[in-house]
Amino acid sequence: MKKLLLLPAIAVIGLISCNSEGTTLNTVQSMKTPQMENFDKAFKSLGDPQNRPTEEEKNRNTSELSDRRKALLVPASKELILSSGVTESELTRKTGGDMSQIIVWATNIYMQKSDEIRKNLKSEK
Repeated sequence: MKKLLLLPAIAVIGLISCNSEGTTLNTVQSMKTPQMENFDKAFKSLGDPQNRPTEEEKNRNTSELSDRRKALLVPASKELILSSGVTESELTRKTGGDMSQIIVWATNIYMQKSDEIRKNLKSEK
């Protein structure tokens, strides 16, 4: 008898925890800036068939993205960096136009902003 009562209670607790977890995730997504969303989309586009590494790129035995694939990320990266208050001239001065540096800088900003969003959500709870 106890087992019959315990099973539905566990199921309800599981559903409630999954439901609140989804709500938090949706809130994180909704709090992202348009620049952050574009940066997300740019990274996800690397998985599109036309943007996957070619055989030649695979054979180079390096973990670094090819220039062709970096070029897909640079526009969204620059947009994200500029949205953080950095000027175009400062961006150029600090990176020298190097695609890798631009992408790394944007990734750091993205991670910083994501952490801020998570902290704000935790403080609201």
